[in-house]
Parts: sequence; structure tokens; C-alpha cells
Amino acid sequence: MPEAKNTRTASVHIGYDGKVHKSYRDRLADQRMAIEVAVLKHLGEQNCSFVPKLVEVDWENKKIVTTNCGTRVQHLSDKKIKSLFAQLERFGVRHEDPFLRNITYRNSDGQFCLIDFEFATLIDNPEVSLKPVLATDLEAHDG
Repeated sequence: MPEAKNTRTASVHIGYDGKVHKSYRDRLADQRMAIEVAVLKHLGEQNCSFVPKLVEVDWENKKIVTTNCGTRVQHLSDKKIKSLFAQLERFGVRHEDPFLRNITYRNSDGQFCLIDFEFATLIDNPEVSLKPVLATDLEAHDG
């Protein structure tokens, strides 16, 4: 499988079938995966058309498989970026990492899509969020 992204927190590969395989790693891997799974399930139930669909969850190996939402976007205006992430909030999700690196373009229907929901917050259920964990973690390292 060709590698699409490899960082200290996750690796992403595109399978030969076109599906996206994401593996989580680091000490917050379980929490990040749980949030991404919860958010993708929520967005799927809301029939959100501009995010990947969750295909498979492998808790033991800390891996998910999703549909492919196209290729990464290289250039987009700040106004368009803000607009795309604002659309997501209509589906009850705040992305929490609203940057160009999390936007793709799907040629099949000309749709910009949003990816990487491991830091997202469900607006109606703020317990599904890493913000409190990250804030506590930062305080622990500052003191």
C-alpha cells in the first residue's frame, strides 16, 4: 500500500482498493481513535457528504479504514477554508484542527472534503473531545 502520511502520531496508507487505512500511535492513540470513530459515526448518521465514511474499526490494532475523499488540496483561500469548516458545524462537529492539511478534493463529484477528526468535538456532547485531555496535559508539562 502506498504511504500517504507518516507522523509520530499516525500513519495513513491508501489501499489498492482506494480505501484509506489509518493507524494510531503515541500515548493518546486510544483516545484519538475513539474520538475519530465517534465523530465519523455521528457524521455518517447525519448523512454528511463531504467527509470519509467509516468502513472498518480494529480496536486491537488501533486502526480504522475509511472511504477515500480525494487528494490533498495545496492552495485555498482563507475564506474558503473557514467556510468549509463552518459547514461541518451544521452537522454538530467542530473540527478543532481547521487547516488546509485537513482538506481534500474529490474529483468524482467536484467536492471539497474534510478529513482527520481525531481532535474534533461533538458540539452537543463535548465529552467527545480531546480538548480537556490536551489542556490538562499541557498544564502538567508547564508545571
